[in-house]
Parts: sequence; C-alpha cells; structure tokens
Amino acid sequence: MNKESKGMLIGFIGILIFSLTLPVSKIAVLSFDPYFIAYGRATLAGLVALAYLIYKKEPIPGKVDFIKFVVIALGVVFGFPIFTTVAMAHGSSSHGAVILGMMPLATTVIGVLRFKERPSLGFWLVSLLGAGLVVMYALLKNAGSFTYIDGLLVLGGISACIGYVEGGELSRKMNPRAVISWALVISLPVNILMTWLTYSPDYIAAGAIAWTSFIYLSLFPMFLGFFFWYEGLAVGGIARVSQVQLIQPFCTLVAASILLDDSLTVMNLIFAMLVVSTVILGKRMLVKRV
Repeated sequence: MNKESKGMLIGFIGILIFSLTLPVSKIAVLSFDPYFIAYGRATLAGLVALAYLIYKKEPIPGKVDFIKFVVIALGVVFGFPIFTTVAMAHGSSSHGAVILGMMPLATTVIGVLRFKERPSLGFWLVSLLGAGLVVMYALLKNAGSFTYIDGLLVLGGISACIGYVEGGELSRKMNPRAVISWALVISLPVNILMTWLTYSPDYIAAGAIAWTSFIYLSLFPMFLGFFFWYEGLAVGGIARVSQVQLIQPFCTLVAASILLDDSLTVMNLIFAMLVVSTVILGKRMLVKRV
C-alpha cells in the first residue's frame, strides 16, 4: 500500500469518528446548554490530553510552533465545536451533514494557500464536482435556500478546515497525537473558566444518555479522532486525504437515522454513491507538492 492510500485509510477512521459529532450533539443539546457542551467537552478532552502528554513524556513545543497550536485551537477546539453545537440547538443533524460536505474543498483551498500543495486541474474539477453535489443536495432538502443555521455550519466548517490544515502540516514533523493534545492543553485555562461559567447544577440529573453523549463528544471527535485524522493528513497529503471528508456527510446521515430516527431516503443514497464516486476519481488525479 502506497503512502496516499495508507493516509486515506487512516484518515477514513478519523472521519467515521467525526461523523457522529452532529447526531450526538443533537442528543446532548436536549439536556445541556450548547456553550457548556462546547467548552465542557474541550475541558474534559484537555485533561485527558494533559495526562497523555505526561505519560508519553512528550517534549514541550518550541516558541516557533506555539502560534501554530493557537491556530489549531481556534479552529478545532473553539470554532468548530461552538458554531456546530449552537447550530444543533436549532437545526437538524441531517441538514448539518450536507452543509459540512463543503469541507473537503475548503481544506484543499486552505492547504494550497498555506502550504503550496498544487492539485492538478483534474483534481480541482473533481473536488468542485463533489462539492457541487453536496450543495445541490442541501438546496433540494431545504427548499432552495440557505438559513442562519447554514451560516453557523459554514463558519464551523471553515474553522475546522483551518485547524485540519495547520495540524496536518505540523504532524509531518512531530507526533500527530501530540499535536491535538498540545492544542487542547494550551486551550485548557480558557475552557475550564468557560465550563464553570456555563455549568448548571441541574445538569447532574441530566441522565445517562445525555452524559454518555457528552463524554463521547469529549473523548472521540474532540481527541481520539484527531489521532487518526492528523496522521492520515501527514502520511497521504492534505489535498488528497481531505477528499475522504466527502464521505462524512453520508456517514452522518446514516448515524442520524439510527440515533435520531431521521429517515434515510433514496435521494440520500443516490447522492452518497455520487459523492463517493468523486472521492475514488479524485484519488487518481495528480497532486504535486512544493
């Protein structure tokens, strides 16, 4: 197996973990304030990350890399969780899934601008085709218009892509597990403060399902999922591996149908097959890295 295929496989495991984020967030916001979820999950993940760094005796990052960890934190520790959790308090996870389908193209564009990855024209066309399919799906499902919730989801998606690109590049020269861990630990003081401010004593009686959802959001998409995602980006390249994200909306749709009883329609399946086809086609396109 070559590096690109290996990177895509590793990244796909991360995407499977991330794909449950919206449906599980939808469950959690039924019992918790969305801001408590966003900051609280980052606090728990940060404490676990701190324990991991101490156990593995990971070296403290240098001053040169500190700003990179700040960018990662702004993207995946603050931006994405806050925007998407607030969106889930008012919108559906199925709708959110298709809007976030734009993320592969955004990740590629940011990667090109930031790190001079140069996809071929064919790769761009395939990426645009995949993104276009997702946009078409969103418009068909939402009566041909975009809403305030769409705006929150777009902001969340862009935030995540910035964190993905910066973290993926940093993972080329250091342990990918340490990358997300340091981003969480650096953010820990702010997250602890905001968790305390948004906490309510009533949450104690929220129930097993609510707390299980909260713990899943903390440990998996906030922490362990990045172990696979950043390593996949580092091994296979940002432009190529980011295309695996095209599968995420449809993994989320399946998860929503199971966890939330959202209907999985024929149109969902048709668009899923079309989007997966663009991933397969895009894998064959040449990507040059400078």
